Amino acid sequence: MRILILFLNIVFFIQTSHAQTLIPKVRTGLRVLRDQNFRILAGKRVGLITNPTGIDEKYSSTIDILHEAKNVNLVALFAPEHGLRGNISAGDDVSSSTDTKTGLKVYSLYGNYRKPASWMLKNIDVLVYDIQDIGSRSYTYISTMGLVMEAAAENGKEVVILDRPNPLGGKIVEGYLPEDKFISFISQYKIPYRYGLTCGELAKLLNGEKMLKNGKQCKLAVIKMQGWSRDMTFQETGLPWVPTSPHVPHSHSAHFYPISGILGEVSAFSIGVGYTLPFETFAAEWIDPVKFAKKLNALNLRGIHFRPISYKPFYGSKKGMMIHGVQVCITDYRHAKLSEIQFYVMQVNHEMYPHKNPFTNITADRLRMFDLSCGSDKIRTLFSRNFRFQDIKYLWYAGAKQFQAKSKKYYLY
Repeated sequence: MRILILFLNIVFFIQTSHAQTLIPKVRTGLRVLRDQNFRILAGKRVGLITNPTGIDEKYSSTIDILHEAKNVNLVALFAPEHGLRGNISAGDDVSSSTDTKTGLKVYSLYGNYRKPASWMLKNIDVLVYDIQDIGSRSYTYISTMGLVMEAAAENGKEVVILDRPNPLGGKIVEGYLPEDKFISFISQYKIPYRYGLTCGELAKLLNGEKMLKNGKQCKLAVIKMQGWSRDMTFQETGLPWVPTSPHVPHSHSAHFYPISGILGEVSAFSIGVGYTLPFETFAAEWIDPVKFAKKLNALNLRGIHFRPISYKPFYGSKKGMMIHGVQVCITDYRHAKLSEIQFYVMQVNHEMYPHKNPFTNITADRLRMFDLSCGSDKIRTLFSRNFRFQDIKYLWYAGAKQFQAKSKKYYLY
């Protein structure tokens, strides 16, 4: 018995020691900047755009790292959606304030202002952006990044992007490029829904292709990562994950956001927001979960499996109601076409329950949000004629291949 206990203690010690010495495969732009002793920022007044995802491999905040660096003069902070410290719910305004830890002024970029005003930039020389993105166009952080670049171009300021991984990888591009009248804060630029770039690469593309307002370009520098490749999952980077928003708690959650986020705008189905599986389910009170899963699995969607599920949401859509449907399980992260799945779910729902149209009995505002997420009302209009994804597949991917070909000249990895 003593020998067994000794053996288990030795194994525990080895495993603990190994865990403590693990080094991430990827060095973020923040880590590289620090390794370079912040030289690109030396002698300049710095404004930082970040949130809780701006951390190093030991969870130290970018705010604290720059504030404590002897040769960095951090003078202001800027807060995107969800706030500087991540304490604001989705869609709620973020107020300007003072950061209690550093005493620095925090300017809101998700309230009365979405773009830094000239008076906010008066005493700033360079704007540093360090936020973990999730790779989908409708997630607002990249909209903030682009508007920061526009403000910099208009006010003669520099922009430095501290690059981070795209958790969806960098090889698959999906989705429609927004039309002019559907440009919004959730479709700020004409890029596919799943755009296949890191934030640094996207910044270079927006700048290089003159996609900022009035075709202006800012003085831009991207601090590249070290060790990242386009086919990496986030888990393979070895980096820690901090929730990018309340319903994207894990790195794998980033893959589920494009699976259901667009359909979630119309609230016909619960997509797991309000339950323990945000963006991972499609459920409603009328669905037979076993038959629904069987019919979806018969489509043989690559890298995807559907399992029957029943649950009661704790809050939000269909709160307290027993509902039934499917949980989406990703079996091949490198090849699954994510954004298509919500359309196939609507297709099967129409085949089984033709009287349950997700686009009826909802407000015009919700339909508008669906269209803004898609980048056009053409997607909904054409799809709702027969509820077959094949009818809109050509439209959904219109321009995607050309975008990917154009974007390759901005690849950094």
